[in-house]
Amino acid sequence: MRLRGPWLLLLPSIVFMLALFGWPLVQALISAFSEGTGAWERLFTDAYFLRALRNTLLLIVIVVPVQLVLAVAMALLVQARPRFLAGHFYLWTIPLAVSELAAGLVWLSVFDSRGYLNSLLASLGLPTVQWLNYTSTGTMLLAVVVAEVWRATSLVFVIVVAGIQLVPRDYDEAAQVFGASWWQRLRHVTLPQLGPSLQVALILRTILALQAFAVAQALTGRDFPLLVGETYQWYVNLQNPPVASAAALVVLVLSLGTAVLYLRSMRNRAAA
Repeated sequence: MRLRGPWLLLLPSIVFMLALFGWPLVQALISAFSEGTGAWERLFTDAYFLRALRNTLLLIVIVVPVQLVLAVAMALLVQARPRFLAGHFYLWTIPLAVSELAAGLVWLSVFDSRGYLNSLLASLGLPTVQWLNYTSTGTMLLAVVVAEVWRATSLVFVIVVAGIQLVPRDYDEAAQVFGASWWQRLRHVTLPQLGPSLQVALILRTILALQAFAVAQALTGRDFPLLVGETYQWYVNLQNPPVASAAALVVLVLSLGTAVLYLRSMRNRAAA
């Protein structure tokens, strides 16, 4: 009876997870292979797919490290307890209340050819830039990166600032007594103690970056394709659920793969 107790308590969660994730996954697998390998061949030979895969991975490589650095810096500032601390905290977490699409529309008003940024450049006598021109992948990437960093850094910040509150101040004070500099204390005391929080933030943010869609869609449409955007295109606009399911499974495999990679690398580092 003792062995059954924990499983009975977990049963509602297990049923919920199977209904919310298990059944849709089975449906996606059935749909993706309903035409044999035809849906996969059509997906991998589509010109947009490889561009979407490249853009998504590029976005992760750029955005996630920048957000981690900014979130740690913001958390350290909160730990220092500056004046108007509550104002800093609420100001930085405002983007959490803004939807992805709304954030994309806000930054569209900034990067549009007649937007605020070009108006500022023109008022300063500087040449304007077609930031969202389909021929300029670099400026489109920059616009999407800036919008994503603004929108989602607050999520990483909340996780990191919660973790930094659990770091005992005794360690930092002891390091100061032994003459450690600020950088040495950060590197050898604070960051190792933040390891679990950084691990959660890294995994969560990478998975969410793989699912980025609405911001890029609002800014660039299909000129800067992403994997989830291609899933949407195949399912809604092209009316092809098998190919859309195949694209969704690619996102799932990448998400699981990156999570396992992070967990193994951090476990090996902790063991060393």
